[in-house]
Amino acid sequence: MNDIRCGQCGRKLASGRYLELLIKCPRCRAMNHLKAESLPSERPGAPRQGEGDGLQSYHPVAGWQATPG
Repeated sequence: MNDIRCGQCGRKLASGRYLELLIKCPRCRAMNHLKAESLPSERPGAPRQGEGDGLQSYHPVAGWQATPG
């Protein structure tokens, strides 16, 4: 986890991860508006697009192809 500190006086305000945070420092009363530098590209452990999980599908029509016509 990352320490979140006041930009004015340096006091530790919190620890953790954030996308956007607005927090007031209790020591110097400065408003701290923080935004993540970049958003995570994907959730950890989520399957990537186009990648299967190695398991076959048991859907009744899986693998069937429509006949042209």
